[in-house]
Parts: sequence; structure tokens; C-alpha cells
Amino acid sequence: MRVQEGGTGAPLLVLLHGLGATGDVWEGWRPLLARRWPGRWIAPDLPGHGGSPPLARYTFDGFAAAVAAVIKPGVPTTVLGHSLGGVVGLALASGQFPVSMQAVIGLGIKTVWTDEELDRAQAFAGRPPAWFAARDEAVARYLRVAGLTGLLPADDPAVAAGLVEQDGQWRLAMDPGTFGVGAPDMGRLLAQSQAPVTLARGEHDPMNTDEQQAQLGVRTVTLPGLGHNAHVENPELSITLLDGPPTGDDDEDCTLDQKGIR
Repeated sequence: MRVQEGGTGAPLLVLLHGLGATGDVWEGWRPLLARRWPGRWIAPDLPGHGGSPPLARYTFDGFAAAVAAVIKPGVPTTVLGHSLGGVVGLALASGQFPVSMQAVIGLGIKTVWTDEELDRAQAFAGRPPAWFAARDEAVARYLRVAGLTGLLPADDPAVAAGLVEQDGQWRLAMDPGTFGVGAPDMGRLLAQSQAPVTLARGEHDPMNTDEQQAQLGVRTVTLPGLGHNAHVENPELSITLLDGPPTGDDDEDCTLDQKGIR
């Protein structure tokens, strides 16, 4: 598994990207983590993404098992995962893996799926990788699939990490089969979690709503002015999710601004 890392000691922070992306999307967090996180952090490429090998079959537990394999047992661990990565974080907290989970933060998780959406995802999962004669075409496809259009320039290292070149042609590094993971059973995942859970979303995220998250019975946070990839749009605001709830407000919904929770 390809893993980027920084910092030293404990606690450990695990940053998990969303479907189609790579661990490189956390690049803008590096200087912030150096100031704000007291221990070590890692940002792996999930299986079937970037430089990590594919799985024969994709499940949330399968993703979680791969991540657990690069976490040393007994180290206090917080997971902040975006979209798919947030669901993987919840699976890691289920007690099935030798990970000492302290907290799980799921950012931008899509919690409600229609049959049509699931059918489209399954259809995409069954397609062979698409090859492009021009890198620009592959870049445009990668940015669209990862939801990063308009957020990263074509020459960003995070874009390069999401592409593969062979014999003058280009394709996405992502295994299309990852789209077959399906919809998460949020009720079960939240009930099984051995650590406190926060669900966060950008105010303008089309993948979910405040009302959908509020129904799940855990602490929720809304990041004003941001969309689905809030962690890329505004690392400075998104990293405040690591600060946790203010004293006495553990079960309340919050809105964050540039100065923190309000």
C-alpha cells in the first residue's frame, strides 16, 4: 500500500481520501498538521487507487482491513475520512480490527442512495479502464471522477498520482471495480463504532444534507461555503474538525467558521 506520512510519535492520525482520489489530496494539510497535530499522521492510497494494489472484491471491511494492516496495534488512532474514506473509518472502528480508535470523523459521506444511483455505480464498476490518447483528456476524466474539477490544476502532483501512462496512452490509476462497493449501512456502522463519531459536510455538498446527517443520532458539523471536497477547498477550516466538540456540546450540531465552532 502506498502511504504518505509525517510527524512522529503518538497519537496517530489517519487521513483517508474519497472514491477515485489518492492520499495526495491531503497535501495542503501538511504545514497545518505540523503545527496542529501532536503525533504522527499517515495518508494511504486506498486499495485500487493511486499506487495501492486492487482487491479481488471491494467491501468496506476489505478497505478497512488494508488500512488496519499499516497501523501499529495499541497506538491511539483518530481517523478523518472523506466520503468513501469516512465509511472506511467507521468500519475500522467496529472492533473487528486491532486498531485503538479514539475518534472517527466522516466528512462528506453519502448516506442516502437511490436504486438508480446504485445501478449506475455497478455499471461503472463493470467497465474496463478507459484509455486516452492525450494526457489532458485523462486529467479531465480524473478530476471529474474524483470530484476535483476546478479545485486542482492539471499539473498538480495529486493529479499525476491519479493517472497511469503506458505506451503513450493514459488511464486513471483507480480500478473501476471500486465503484462496486455499494451503499454503507450507516445505522449498523454507527451502532458498532467503538469510538465517538462526528459526521461533517460542506454546506453546499450535493451528496448529502444537514437533515440526513441529523437523523443519524451523532454529532454533526457543517462547514459553511464549502462543497463535497471541503478538505481540498479549505484545509484551514476543515482541519478544525480535529479539535473535537467544545466542552458540554458533545451531542449538539455545530457550524464552523474560520475561527472554529460557533
